[in-house]
This record gives sequence, structure tokens and C-alpha cells, in this order.
Amino acid sequence: MTEVQCNTADTTQAPVLAALGICCALGASKQQVWQAAVAGSRAGMVWRDDLLLAGQAVVVGAVTEKLPQIDPAFAHLSSRNNQLAYCAYLQIAAEVQQAKQQYGAERIAVVLGSSTSGIADGEDALQQRLNSGNWPADYHYQKQEMAAPAHFIAAVAGVSGPAYVISTACSSSARALISARNLLTSGLADAVIVGGVDSLCRMTLQGFAALESVAAGFCQPFAEGRDGINIGEGAALFLMLRQADVTAQQPGAQQLIELAGAGAAADAYHMSAPHPQGRGAEAAIRQALAQAGVSASELGYINLHGTATPLNDAMESTVLQRLGADKVPASSTKSMTGHTLGAAGAIEAALCWLLLSDYNAAFALLPQVRDNPADAELPTLNFVLAGQQQPLSLCLSNSFAFGGNNAAVILRRQR
Repeated sequence: MTEVQCNTADTTQAPVLAALGICCALGASKQQVWQAAVAGSRAGMVWRDDLLLAGQAVVVGAVTEKLPQIDPAFAHLSSRNNQLAYCAYLQIAAEVQQAKQQYGAERIAVVLGSSTSGIADGEDALQQRLNSGNWPADYHYQKQEMAAPAHFIAAVAGVSGPAYVISTACSSSARALISARNLLTSGLADAVIVGGVDSLCRMTLQGFAALESVAAGFCQPFAEGRDGINIGEGAALFLMLRQADVTAQQPGAQQLIELAGAGAAADAYHMSAPHPQGRGAEAAIRQALAQAGVSASELGYINLHGTATPLNDAMESTVLQRLGADKVPASSTKSMTGHTLGAAGAIEAALCWLLLSDYNAAFALLPQVRDNPADAELPTLNFVLAGQQQPLSLCLSNSFAFGGNNAAVILRRQR
């Protein structure tokens, strides 16, 4: 099947990711996440025995910080998933309110990626129904509808532009970034709250376990003996604006981080396995590079999709070698956050944002964390070592999903 490439619109000025909020296994604020990530911390990777059948223990990336409570006015949308999203939103709330004053609530959109929504709350409610015959008094099915995170964030932000969720498995929130850019360039919105959120639930853990894709211990991206993923949870939200608007508002700003390029492709090779040669993945990366106007060798850092499954890592390393990106410093941060599924594209783009931001005054890179040596049978990549430093202005983040649904985004610091 011929891959389908989309979102090819060229722009004279790439949109700016003007504000970031993040919550994941690394922490519940930008400062916490940055400090833990650059240190290579796996503190948020914990053993749980309540997510698989028969009490089997599994390593997951869990958010352990206390999450903000949701106002009773939104009780029908109150879920752990939306609490994670709310934690990220509160970090950009001031910038969103400023955008509301400038553009009006109806001109601000919300585009999120998710694969779980509030399913965990639905699981608990169903268990109570099975045990007692009654649903919990506070249970509403809307909590687990796929669009719930976008409707919730739109409600708490008080905005009324387009609001929707993209659910394409592990590429969901990378796709959301592309969709948000298209809303700006088409004039359908003047600002977009964009990102992704996913929460731990039994459905996804047991589903991946049925596929024999869950690691027996800590995941080992691109390493010898790698045996699968650690699933994680978290949220990352950006406020995306047109570059001209940001420049007019903040002419003296010290940082300007833009979505310089993005690409998407679907090869539909297999329901759950990647195309062996990475046909769609390569198409997505090439499109992102072309849109950013750079070559692969000009990249300063690559946040690898790096799930630690045998097939995905083999495909990604093959594609990067073929593109001439095998010498670019690279790492998979999923060994520190877990694979956050629908939120992964946004969280990993957020880590690139932090690398390019003023938080990174020391020009640090994010290390490749694993216990086993690199798999010698894979094409060699330039994995980041602990303490490695390098000034950079361009980061690529890859997101490859079930069904061959692939996305790649490039972030660039302009000043």
C-alpha cells in the first residue's frame, strides 16, 4: 500500500509553542521534569500489582505528585485523566487568559491526543456495578468518552473554539500538534491549547500484555535482550500562537521555540507491527525535515520513539541510518517516563522544548538510560551519555503508532 502523506502546507513563519505545562513520571512542573530528565532519573518508574491479571507485578511510569482537584461544576468530567490534564493546564493558565483577552474565547481552540481518556474511572465503576449491582453515584459515562479531555480543558479555560481529541494510538498528540498548526494557518483559530494526556488503566496494560509487548522489568531501549515497553501516564499542554503575534507581544523575549516542521504518514503495513523498513516513518521524518528546511545531519538532538520492543527499535534505527541521522545525539526517554501512549508525542516534544529553553543554560542533553549494552545487531546510533553537553537549536521527536500511523515533529529555537 502506498503511504499517505498529509499536512504539507508550507508557512512563511512556523507557529510558536509559547507556553508549556507538563506532568509525568518525572515530575509535576517544568522545573521538576527538567531536573529529573537531565539527571536520567527513573524514580517515577515503579512496580504495580493492580494493573495486570492475577496480581502480576509490572513496571509503569506513574505520577505520584498530588493532583489538583476538579471543581464540582465539572463533576461529570472528573477523572484521573482529566486531573493530569488539569495539572498541565494550570501551568499555562495565565498565558491562556492573556490570549483570551487578546483574541476572544471563541478564537481559541483545544486539540489534544489521548488513547485512554477516563477509561480507568470506567473500569472502577464497572467493577462496583458487578460487585454491588449499582453504579457509583458520581459516575458519568462522559468521563471516558474520547473527546472528554478536550471538552474539559475548554470548559475550565472558558474557551469556545474548536475542541476535539485525536486518537491514533502512540502518535495521537504529535498529530494534535500538526492539527493545531493547521487551525492557525487556515485562520480557524488564533491560539490553540494543544498537547496530550493519558492515564494508567487495566485495559491498556492487559492489552499490551496480550500482545506480549510488556517488559518483564525496566524497559531497555535499543539494548540487548530488550523485551517490551513500560507503560506510563502523564500530560503535556502547549499554548500555540502565530510567530508574528508572539514577536509583537514580546519583542525582547529571550526564547522563541517554534514548531519548525512536522510530517505524518500512514503505511498500514500491519495492525500492531511497524513496517520492517520503516516506510511510513521515513516519509514522516522526511516531510518534517523538508518543512523545516534542514537536513537530518543538521539536527542537534533526536528524541527517539524507542519503545524497547524488538521490532520498533530495529525499524527506527534502520530509518535514521538511511536518512543520515545516525550521528546525531539521540535517546529514548521512555525509560524515564514510560510509554505514555496518546500523550507520548506531546510529552516528548515537551522534553525537546525544555532542552531548547532557558531551563537548559548548561546545554545538557537527555541521556539514554538503560541497564544493558546497545544491541550490536542494530544500526549504530549516537546515544547520549550521562553528562553530555552540546549547544543546539533543532530537535526532532518521533512518534510511531499502531497501524503504521507515523508522525515526526521538529522544534527550533529562534533566539
